[in-house]
Amino acid sequence: MKMKPLFENRRPRPLTFVVMDGIGCRESVEGNAVAQGYTPHLDWLFAHCPHTLLKAHGTAVGLPSDDDMGNSEVGHNAIGAGRFFPQGARLVNEAIESGRIFEGKGWRRLVDFCRGHQGTMHFLGLFSDGNVHSHWDHLKAMLRHLAKNEKISRARIHILLDGRDVGETSALDYVLPFEAFLKELNEGEGVDYRIASGGGRMKVTMDRYEADWNMVALGWKTHVAGEGRRFPSAREAIETYRAENPGVIDQDLPPFVIGDASGPLGPMRDGDSVVYFNYRGDRAIEISRAFEEEEFDKFERVPRPEVAYAGMMEYDTELHIPRNYLVEPPAIEKIMGEFLCRAGMKQMAISETQKYGHVTYFWNGNRSGLLDPELEEYVEVPSDRVPFEERPWMQAAIITDRVVEAIASGKFDMIRLNFPNGDMVGHTGVFQAARIAVETVDLCLGRLMKATERGGGILVVTADHGNAEEMYELDKKTGKAKYSGDGKPKAKTAHTLNPVPFIVYDPAESKPSFQFDPQVKEPKLTNIASTCFQLLGLDAPDLYDPPLLKPKSGE
Repeated sequence: MKMKPLFENRRPRPLTFVVMDGIGCRESVEGNAVAQGYTPHLDWLFAHCPHTLLKAHGTAVGLPSDDDMGNSEVGHNAIGAGRFFPQGARLVNEAIESGRIFEGKGWRRLVDFCRGHQGTMHFLGLFSDGNVHSHWDHLKAMLRHLAKNEKISRARIHILLDGRDVGETSALDYVLPFEAFLKELNEGEGVDYRIASGGGRMKVTMDRYEADWNMVALGWKTHVAGEGRRFPSAREAIETYRAENPGVIDQDLPPFVIGDASGPLGPMRDGDSVVYFNYRGDRAIEISRAFEEEEFDKFERVPRPEVAYAGMMEYDTELHIPRNYLVEPPAIEKIMGEFLCRAGMKQMAISETQKYGHVTYFWNGNRSGLLDPELEEYVEVPSDRVPFEERPWMQAAIITDRVVEAIASGKFDMIRLNFPNGDMVGHTGVFQAARIAVETVDLCLGRLMKATERGGGILVVTADHGNAEEMYELDKKTGKAKYSGDGKPKAKTAHTLNPVPFIVYDPAESKPSFQFDPQVKEPKLTNIASTCFQLLGLDAPDLYDPPLLKPKSGE
């Protein structure tokens, strides 16, 4: 898209692009860790720099509806691709509604293997309607079809409790109606479908970026071997753990196995089939590797039954993980990084382990590895293995150290980084910790502002979705916080529907020579890529959503 360049006599270098993960914008101060935090640098940027708000949820980022909160996966996909692609939930919805999922080779392989060996069909995944990693409607649709159409008589469900993308202690709101659903299905179709194991998503199975393989090992022991603390029902397990540890939230509940004195109800055995029904990739790759890789040294897989395994989607389209899947992923191509490499732009991507894959894998359209080793440098700062509320500053200072050095080096045309604090700490539901997390990011922004001024570049500050700005559950009618029986506000651990900031800091100009283009009526994350091209002095691809800026001289 040809247009007048933003800068007549210079090309700023580097463009430092900051994702304040989980730091959205909301006017109300109640429960708002962003508004209540001490953020002098962010406040200064809003007061003195061109800025706007971007839509970061729902249809703007490829999700089914505007009731769907944004998330880091689709947010970074949208930023890196310059336009939206239909995302996991929408793709799975369409595949189920059309029946394509049940006709595909992935599903047929599982059913045929299970039937041919008189085995059990297992379903493992995040058990909620959060619509970020999974949706229990997909699980129920597969179980209905399995019972009514495939006539597979035995299925076991292994539930990973959420409390993160949904209410922090809402597990029984899903378990109890699901038990009723299974009872109706069992009686109506003459099948035996039951919950067999479970545990909190931050305790078992759903590790990401190889931060803690012990979580996956514990999941293997729980779901595959059927080993662990045994309970007669999921309800009793949840209620017992809550009684033993008052205040524990669902995502932190220990693992449990359903069974009795005779043994576990549903361990995985030779001849069984397994569906991992999460559609989002980051917390699905490691368990998929454990099921599929022949050469595997992360933990001892005992037992290792001969099963047919499939993920809901292909979680890594470059490494083809898993080999078998049920729904084709979006084909995200012609991404920002590819075009910048073609233009000879040197790039750096950096975050700590918890979000490293977001500025690499998701940013690059769900592809692992460097696009061009000669032009790119990816840096992963190892995350601490401690509860985020106990160390809300995380590794932000180290990330900032490396970026300050990179700016001063003069090596890079664009540096992208992610501060995970607002999101990872926001998910804990601990307001004080979330406020410190936001203040930590602000302190780091101050350092980046100074480095940008010294280096002669431009700093862009944005986010991928909201979280820390809405730390309490809100009443939909009044907008006020909901309170629990003890008089305390109910903590919210999920993402939000709020917009995110987009700020451009150019220290070389006391009065910016550019402004936000009023022709872009509803700015969103997908407008970022072409805007970065503008700031780098490049023409953006025509297929991208339009840039956000225009020269002031063009008014």
